[in-house]
Amino acid sequence: MIFGYARVSTNAQDLATQIGQLEAAGCERILHDKLSGLNTDRPQLRKLLAAVSHGDTVIIPATDRLSRDTADLLTIARDLRAAGIGLRSLAEPILDTTNELADVVLAVLGLAAKLEHKRLRERTTAGRAKAKADGVRFGPKPKLTPHQQREAVRRRDIDGESPASIGRSFNVSRQTIARLKLGGSSI
Repeated sequence: MIFGYARVSTNAQDLATQIGQLEAAGCERILHDKLSGLNTDRPQLRKLLAAVSHGDTVIIPATDRLSRDTADLLTIARDLRAAGIGLRSLAEPILDTTNELADVVLAVLGLAAKLEHKRLRERTTAGRAKAKADGVRFGPKPKLTPHQQREAVRRRDIDGESPASIGRSFNVSRQTIARLKLGGSSI
């Protein structure tokens, strides 16, 4: 059986063009979602993947309609291939796992997913570095305000009050008070 899958990102968008393309390609059953491609939980795609069986083919209008993430696309393509199900894209004829080039196609998708993952890590690292340079503090929010920290350090270091007693008054642990440093916080 030949299945089709179409997707648009919002309810305001129209599926008619994609459905027309899939019908023209010979799809006997077409399922479609109106969700962002970044959302990996697409009910109709899940239904499609459960309905297909060995020997079937899934046709998509374009790869970004199936998934906007290369790694997700690769996973779907590999799962379909392992189950003996072909995958074809109308807009990208290279994506056709129904012919003898299927291994090459999956290798290229795998390489693209690996490169995409590397670029994502690089962008994340650069974003974190910029945020740190801009003064963004990572980690949990301090349990005590700067004023409370100064007060706790004064009470501990100058007045000689025990960290447990100070901690109870600020509703924090003894260890939180003990970790405070003079002139700055370590929490």
